This record gives sequence, structure tokens and C-alpha cells, in this order.
Amino acid sequence: MKHLLDTRDLTRTQAIEILDVADYMAQVKAENRKLNVLAGKTVVNLFFEDSTRTRLSFESAEKRLGADITNFAARGSSVSKGESLKDTAQTLKAISADAFVIRHSASGAPQRLAEAGWTDIPVLNAGDGTHAHPTQALLDAVSLRQFKAQRDGLDSPRGTDLSGMRVLIVGDILHSRVARSNLWLLKNLGADVAFVAPPTLLPVHTERWKQDWGLEVFHDFDDAIATKPDAVMMLRIQKERMNAAYFPSAEEYTALWGLTKERFENLLAQPQEVAILHPGPMNRGLELCAEAADSQNAWVLRQVSNGVAVRMAVLYLLLTDGSSEKLYSGDES
Repeated sequence: MKHLLDTRDLTRTQAIEILDVADYMAQVKAENRKLNVLAGKTVVNLFFEDSTRTRLSFESAEKRLGADITNFAARGSSVSKGESLKDTAQTLKAISADAFVIRHSASGAPQRLAEAGWTDIPVLNAGDGTHAHPTQALLDAVSLRQFKAQRDGLDSPRGTDLSGMRVLIVGDILHSRVARSNLWLLKNLGADVAFVAPPTLLPVHTERWKQDWGLEVFHDFDDAIATKPDAVMMLRIQKERMNAAYFPSAEEYTALWGLTKERFENLLAQPQEVAILHPGPMNRGLELCAEAADSQNAWVLRQVSNGVAVRMAVLYLLLTDGSSEKLYSGDES
């Protein structure tokens, strides 16, 4: 694996290895340990789009692995003066960058950076337009696998997939790179995936995904809940990407597609325990009720914590010659 651009690029074996390494990194983080496996390497965080959780998560991961960090923000840089992505990347490579972490508002920008021949170092996609957000999908998968292991009484989730799990992804699918990356990854790991959204918030590719990936689609949230999901992932309404009225009002959206108190109680009434996920930031009262957000079923904070572990795992696997087995044996050099 040279780059991490999209979860569609990962084989099932590669995905499980990343999840396994992330579980190990979560233990390292819980023990407040640092691994100096990236000592002497410089990671450049290229953020052309505003971010808080993803940027801080990558910085924390890089520090825990002992890397040197260069943060680049488009505002106030030469980009604001018209410098191209190519020239920016080549300039930063010239100051001894060993990897790029890039977040960009344009779909395909990380792939362009990785494949255009502008640089020969690893590129990690931290979110591009409405296209992909692979590390978010990976941290969601880590969280779901931990939930499954905890619920089923397994000693460890290591080596397991998500077979037998049913996941509802609810809300603004149209503008969500998280939904797309989760579809590819969760299906590859054996989960059943269903999108729940109004027709106006579904991508034009939905029918093809139904045929090619076995995706299920619901326009009625209550009908979807009746299928007894193991996890419900609520998506943020991305108002900043909307230039039209995709639903009549916030009140109607909540009534039809929000995780209200009544719907949450219906989930709790199911025989199996259900996990509630959200990529953040949450719009409480719009996408989900406070009762769900603050419940023991909510895995939102675990997702944030697992984000650091996943990014540590991906950076380790891309930037070292070490294998996951070296980590488990204690030979991290």
C-alpha cells in the first residue's frame, strides 16, 4: 500500500490489518505511551479545507509516533496568491517531507497529488470534497468491530470482520464522503449496509450501488428501524455544501429522518444492543435527540478516540518497513 486515497482501494486483508494495528495503537494510547517509529520523518499536513477533529487527530497520531510535523493551511499561504497544488506540493517535498496528509474541498485532489507524478511520497486522503474520507470510515469500522466484540463477549476483535452486522447510514448521503467510504469498506468487511434518506439527499449513483454492492435504500426511517439494525450512523446535515432546498424545513427533516426520542426508544426495544454513531460535529435536536447522543449506546466519543489510533496505524504502515507482527512482538524499530 503506497497511498491511502479511498477505501475502495483496500483489499479485505489490508483493511483487517489496518483495523488490527489500530486496536494495538488504541492500547498504546490508553497506556499513554509513545512509539518513536517515525523519528526523523516529517509529515506535512496540507489542509485546504477547514477542519478541527481530523486535523487534531492526525497531529496527535503523528506526535505519538515521533514524527516531525509541518502544518500547512491555505489561508495566508502562497495558495491564496494563486499557487497551484502541484507547486505547493513540490515546494514542500523540497524541504524533506516524507508524507502528505491532505484535506481538500475538490473531489479527486489527493488522487491527483498521488498519481500525477508531482511527488513520490505517500499521500493520505483526509477528506476530499464529497468523494471520500477513508480514515473516517476506518475509525468507524474499528468502533463497530469493538462494539461487536464487546456485545458478543469476544476477548479481542483482532482478525475479525463485520459479518452479520447490519448498519443504517442515515441523513445527508448526497454530500457525504463519509457515507461513500463507509459503503465500500463495510461491505468489503461483510456488513449489510442500508442508506436512509429523502430522495433529494441521495446521489445519482445510488441505483448502480444497489446493483453492484447490494446496497439497500429506505426513504422511511421507521421502516429501516424495523429491519433490526445493529448500528445506526447519523450523518450531519452539510448546510455549507447545499445551494438548494433539499427538504422543506429543519423541523420536517427531524420528524421524518431524525433519530428522535421515540425512534431511539424503538431501537432500545429490540432484542440486540444497538450502537449509535456520528462522524461529528453533531447538530443536536436536528439529526438526533439528546437522549441518544448522551446514552450508553452512543459510540461518538469512542469514534473520536479511535480516530487517533487509526491514523497512527495508517501512518505506521505507510511510512515504515515494519510489519504489524513486529508491533505485536514488541519489536517496533
